[in-house]
Amino acid sequence: MNPALGSPGGGEVSSKTMPAQTLDRTSSSAQSLAGKYLTFNLQRESYGIDVLKVREIIRLTAITAVPQMPHFVKGVINLRGKIIPVMDLRLRFEFTDVRETEHTCIIVVQVKLPGGKATQMGLIVDGVEEVISLAAGDIEETPDFGGKFQTDYIVGMAKVKGVVKTLLDIDSVIGTEALKSLKLTPGSPGTS
Repeated sequence: MNPALGSPGGGEVSSKTMPAQTLDRTSSSAQSLAGKYLTFNLQRESYGIDVLKVREIIRLTAITAVPQMPHFVKGVINLRGKIIPVMDLRLRFEFTDVRETEHTCIIVVQVKLPGGKATQMGLIVDGVEEVISLAAGDIEETPDFGGKFQTDYIVGMAKVKGVVKTLLDIDSVIGTEALKSLKLTPGSPGTS
């Protein structure tokens, strides 16, 4: 008997049960991710965020710069009387070729602050694609890219019509550090 395959009781573990156990974990993870996603483009790649996080999509508009912000925080916009911070998602992901086109837009999303409060934030993207419904069978776990790469903001990879779409946890993408740098506290502009 190979000790690596032994069970705590001394019997052997069937190689047929291990993949099923892994499949069960994968299926429950994918099942919890099933739902509707807004898909958008960044650098000719496709990404998706939970549609329930999306408040609206607006054209790229004038952004008022705010001093001492991280390079990816472009400033704020006045959206019907409400001040909304705006982050360039392309710069957040450290893409270097950042150009505005007629398709460049701002996706206004609802994110959670570290204390659990919610705020709205605008995300600049290259363009919006569509809202798609994903079943559990369309979603795979995030691949292991090695220990040096942080991928906790990727919740899964979807396969749609032969195209891979990276599914994002927008709260993790924006990140606690970015929110702290914005000094968004309850009662400040942009929080609700």
